[in-house]
Amino acid sequence: MPKSIRIYIFILVLIFIGTVWVDANKQKPIDWKPTYANSDKIPYGLYVFDKEAEGLFKNQKLEKIGATPYEYFDDKYNYEDSTYTVKGTVLYIDNEVEIDNSSLDELFYFASRGNDVFISSTRFENALKDSLKFDIVHSNAFQDTIAFSVTNKNLKPKEYYFDKDFETGYFTFTDSITTEILGYQKAMDQSLKANFIRIPYVNGNFYLHSQPIAFTNYNLLKKDNSQYIAQISSYINQDTVFWFSKFYDKNFGSKSKLDYIFSEPALKSVWYLFILGFIIFMIFNAKRKQRVIPIVEPLRNTTVDFAKTIGNLYYLEGDHKNIIDKKIIFFLEKIRNEYYLDTTTLDEKFINRLHQKSGIKKELVLSTITKINYLRNKQNCTEKELIDLNNALENFKKD
Repeated sequence: MPKSIRIYIFILVLIFIGTVWVDANKQKPIDWKPTYANSDKIPYGLYVFDKEAEGLFKNQKLEKIGATPYEYFDDKYNYEDSTYTVKGTVLYIDNEVEIDNSSLDELFYFASRGNDVFISSTRFENALKDSLKFDIVHSNAFQDTIAFSVTNKNLKPKEYYFDKDFETGYFTFTDSITTEILGYQKAMDQSLKANFIRIPYVNGNFYLHSQPIAFTNYNLLKKDNSQYIAQISSYINQDTVFWFSKFYDKNFGSKSKLDYIFSEPALKSVWYLFILGFIIFMIFNAKRKQRVIPIVEPLRNTTVDFAKTIGNLYYLEGDHKNIIDKKIIFFLEKIRNEYYLDTTTLDEKFINRLHQKSGIKKELVLSTITKINYLRNKQNCTEKELIDLNNALENFKKD
């Protein structure tokens, strides 16, 4: 292995070790995002409630369900006698419970057969509010703490205080005869607002709670607040509790195998470092493996060599007149190409026009053209005349 590659690998290993060490030792910020996920140990997850649920419902059977109510209860419905093969209480806890229309109809039908539905949420479906004749009112008044209480005659009245990210929403309803208020929250003006109600529906009941934040890890780890949840949960008294949560769905959040890696800062950093290292390796490996590019010599211009060879042949033969004629022809061709002049007649008019277009001194133009006219008319020329003509043509240029 080349020394340069070993150096790059060593540097990458050092960076990797440094990244892992920094991520392992730095203090991770607290994630206050309200996920209401059963496996989340962050403040607003439901990990503690999930672990304590068996104790809260110790005399009941607890089923954790990831499917929708329609998908689950449709298999438990007996179409012959229009009854369900199971009985119990449906439990929903989320910041915003999103229930599709088919599942909502299933919940109403399930409750009408003598079952209960318990929902703790800050937002409720309009179809649910319209059918049960209730609404949620949100106050804009600022409160740094809020007091919850439960109206259970068998318990000593007590207020439970919550100090972070609670909702100010409370229930209003039009059917005050059948709707029962089971719990209150104290508003800024010290008035009591309903935050926990029971609405009868045919042979069953809907228990609605507007403060799901009370079920989260942050609040359940406080002793007094855990007592509040125990009192709320005591109204769930059916033999079986069907806890519906999207986080119990085995396929939820598993659409990509990289989701877990990107959810962990340390793993995410290592993943990006791996990609960077792989790219660097590919670059240097490709550089090392690339074939040697041959040097292509440009084609030589042999025109000058050819002209020299032909000139030498004429010179060795002593045919000076022929060489003079060729030089005159090449010179006049150059004049035609550069200055666009007619070289048929080399008279005074031609001399003046060539002087004007080329900018060469008129005396030089006159002497050169005179020499050309003289040599063109001679039958035989000497070597000296050839040399003089060559010097004259070489010096035919601006100063």
